[in-house]
Order: sequence, then C-alpha cells, then structure tokens
Amino acid sequence: MSRIVIALGGNALGSDASEQREKIREACPSLVGLIAQGHEIIISHGNGPQVGMIHTAFDTASRQSEKVPRMDLMECTAMSQGYIGYHLQQGIGRELRIRKMPWHVATVVTQTLVDAEDEAFSHPEKPIGAFYTKEEAEELKKRYPHFVFREDSGRGYRRMVPSPKPVDIVEKASILNLLDNEYIVIACGGGGIPVVRDQEGNLNGVPAVVDKDYASAKLAEAVGAEYLFILTAVDRVCLDFGLPTERGISEMTADEAEKWCREGQFAPGSMLPKVEAAITFARAKAGNRAVIASLKEAPLAMRGESGTVICGSSD
Repeated sequence: MSRIVIALGGNALGSDASEQREKIREACPSLVGLIAQGHEIIISHGNGPQVGMIHTAFDTASRQSEKVPRMDLMECTAMSQGYIGYHLQQGIGRELRIRKMPWHVATVVTQTLVDAEDEAFSHPEKPIGAFYTKEEAEELKKRYPHFVFREDSGRGYRRMVPSPKPVDIVEKASILNLLDNEYIVIACGGGGIPVVRDQEGNLNGVPAVVDKDYASAKLAEAVGAEYLFILTAVDRVCLDFGLPTERGISEMTADEAEKWCREGQFAPGSMLPKVEAAITFARAKAGNRAVIASLKEAPLAMRGESGTVICGSSD
C-alpha cells in the first residue's frame, strides 16, 4: 500500500457550484479507484476560479453597500477550502457507498507556513479578483494604499499579490491522525492559507497565494507520501508541445526534467510549476515518485499505463 497526495486543478472543478458538483461526480470514480487498489490518499486542490469569485463578490458588494465588509484573501481562501471540500466530501462519500467501502472523508482547513522574508513579498506578481478600469484601480489604491495593481492581458487592472514558496504544512499532524483512522483527507486547498510565525510563535495570515502544486509537493513530503499525483488535462508531459515534433514522455529523472525546464520546454503558469513541484518532491526522499497525468486515467497511471513519472536522479 502506498500513501498518495493527489493535486487537482481548480479549473477542473468548474466555475460555479452546480458545475463543480457535476465535475466532482465525474472525477470520484478515478479518485476512489486508487483507494480500491489499496492506497491511502490525501486530496489537495486548486481554487483559482473559486477564490476569485468569492473575492470579487465581496469586493463588489462592499463598494455598493456599507453593510457588506471587505473580505481579504486569507478569509476568501478559507471559504473556498470549505465549499470545495464540502462538494468533494459528498461526491467521494457517494462513490464509497456505491462500492461498499468503509472509508470516511474529511476536509481540513489548512494553513501553509511561508517565510516572511521570502523575496516574493517584494514582488507581488499573482493576479487575483476582478478586472478594474484604471480609474477604479486608482480609487481603490487611495482606500487601500498597500494594494498593488497592474494591467493584466489588456483586459484591465487587477490586484497583484505575492506568491511565496511553502515552508511547512501547519495541520500535518491532524492529517496524519485522520489517515491512521481510515479517512480520505482533503487538505491544502488553494495551496493552503499562507501564514507567517511572529516572535511569540503565533501564526498570522498574509494576503498571498501559495501555488497549489508547490504546496501539494510540500504536503506530500510532510506526510511521508511515496507518490505525488498532479492531475491535469493531459495524459502525459510533452516536449515541443504544440509543434509537429511534439512527443509525450512516460518517464524522466529529476535532472532531465530540470534541464528541460531551463530550456523553456514547459509553459510558465501551466506545466512549468507542475514539473518543478514534481522535481522537488522526487528529490525529497529516495524512492519518491511524482506522476503528472490526466484525472480520468489516474488508476492507469498508478499501474504505469499512463502519465509521466518523475523520479530522483539516483533512483
């Protein structure tokens, strides 16, 4: 039996509650299929569309009514963890009952420790929330001087926040305890809620976004997982993607993957962070395997029949 962390993309979960329930219903046979093979699983997920929707809703409402307070990014991330986890719990629970499997499902609202000195805090580059006109962005800047706005893709101005690297997973002991009691655990949603530790040892949230693939790799390392599955829309990682010479790769070492990253083979903001997260996990401990595969073929990827495996150089 292996312990597996599965990272689901936020875009794979739909853009509203109804679509999300349907996409989760379609995904659950593959997820539970891994448990049926005898494995323990922890599920992490993205939340890009969802947290943006929540942030925009509060932002828009607060500008129209004084009765609605602004809600900062940390609280929006926590809300997205709750409602995505709720849908995953229902969908996975339904699939478990169909298969008459005794497992339980629980969502852990997860905090991700980051370094307050991370250079990302000096260079906010992650866009979140709604698009604004230049005038609207300037008005918000007057109200919230610490906000950073930047023109994004010719569609308007958006708030930019830091994206620091994860250092540790705060709730890792709780996650391990649930695993030991036959729970499927949903954790680190949206990369987790970024927190820093003050001089007294207290945790304080910071308005930032931790990349969910990097956070999933850190989660997998923290709970002693043997596998990190990063599930996406493609069956395998490809070289020369979109060109006549495109070819899928079934296995690569961390060194080979790093070389292809340097050569620009993988798109920033798309496949690149997935491959980089896979490299980090593969090198964390001898025997670790990271797998990048499509959601629908996850059980096949576990048997080596689909997906791309990234292993440490010395394996």
